[in-house]
Amino acid sequence: MGARETALHVLIACRQNAAWSNGVLKEYIVRDRLDRRESALTARLCYGVLQNRGKLDFYLKQLLTGKLKDLHPVVRDILHLGLYQLYDMDKIPESAAVNESVTLAKKYCPKQRFAPGLVNGVLRNALRRKGSLQMPTRLEDRYSHPQKLIGLLRDYVGNENIETMLAANNAAPDTVVQVNTLRTTTQALAARLEQEGVGVKPHSWMQDCLVLSGTGNLEQLAAFREGLLYVQDAAAKLSVLCAQIPAEDNIRVLDCCAAPGGKSFAAAMAMGGKGSICSCDVHSHKTGLIKNGADRLGITNISVYEQDATACKPEWLEAMDVVLADVPCSGYGIIRKKPDIRYKDPDRMQELPQLQLAILRQQAAYVKSGGVLLYSTCTLVRRENEGVVEAFLKQRPDFCLEPLPLPDDLPKNTNGMFALVPGLYDTDGFFICRMRRKT
Repeated sequence: MGARETALHVLIACRQNAAWSNGVLKEYIVRDRLDRRESALTARLCYGVLQNRGKLDFYLKQLLTGKLKDLHPVVRDILHLGLYQLYDMDKIPESAAVNESVTLAKKYCPKQRFAPGLVNGVLRNALRRKGSLQMPTRLEDRYSHPQKLIGLLRDYVGNENIETMLAANNAAPDTVVQVNTLRTTTQALAARLEQEGVGVKPHSWMQDCLVLSGTGNLEQLAAFREGLLYVQDAAAKLSVLCAQIPAEDNIRVLDCCAAPGGKSFAAAMAMGGKGSICSCDVHSHKTGLIKNGADRLGITNISVYEQDATACKPEWLEAMDVVLADVPCSGYGIIRKKPDIRYKDPDRMQELPQLQLAILRQQAAYVKSGGVLLYSTCTLVRRENEGVVEAFLKQRPDFCLEPLPLPDDLPKNTNGMFALVPGLYDTDGFFICRMRRKT
């Protein structure tokens, strides 16, 4: 099975089962035993189609003789794959894009006897009209984001930043990793990765952070297997560093929604392996991810718990120096990594602020007098960010906002809340808020 066929399977699974593309993609690449080159092409095709579905449909409406809505769903998936190769990939032979698409139509649309001819005709028409089709002018078509979502994001990032963010959402994200400073140094890890044939450059403003290229399957690298690095965006690590956790033996930290463990790992390294970290998740299979990650990295000061973040654990009450609450959210800050998030109905996210506030209230009970409560999300919606913080502070006047200690490359922050916007900071979209319990 080749890259195009695996990509088609991923697109079908995402559409039929509401599966997340990143998880299905990884599973199917392993299932189909694709090599490094085929794996990269499969990922490019899947993410490219999901990121540009609206634009591809805009083109299809001009290329079809019939109506777009009348296309069989699998035929539409195949046409998306073919069009993306013809219009957005410059190293794919045009004949291969067309012929492989026709082959897919023959194999996966046997009951649609006109499907191979339709796919062949539409893609050859696309080749003839390449460069002459009408180009999309609406943001909804140009960047393949539903209009309702664009309005929601525009309200948060502003009209001056909305197009920059939408374009960033459709760009291929960098592979960003954090150095396991408990085992190695940034310089030593960079040299090691370069020996393994990986492109390496330091992150522009995050310490002990590397931007990689040409990794293939990252988990197959010896440096990864030996626990010298872990995958985490600079924005997520920044949220942990903003808590300013002391590297002292008696410090206790709670990470309440920890899976897959990146923030707990960042905390362990900020603490130099000292103190103790309670790393929690409500799902048992996710706590396993945290345990496995900590073992691979050689972290010994993390204890993992299966714990509902809204439920009270009496022995933790007023016992924690720092509590990290990176809560479940709509995820609109990580669309560039999970492109299918954009197609989820925002109305289904309306109840999230209630859950987020419930988590924040419970986690606040664990913060000792003078301790720090760090609230964060990977979304860019006011009702889930500032709205939750403001509601919490009204209920808990014994907590107050504190300025965020941001790197010099980022704007100076004095009000305790800050949002990173994709396209402006070359990170995931992320909201960070630092609060302290008054003594």
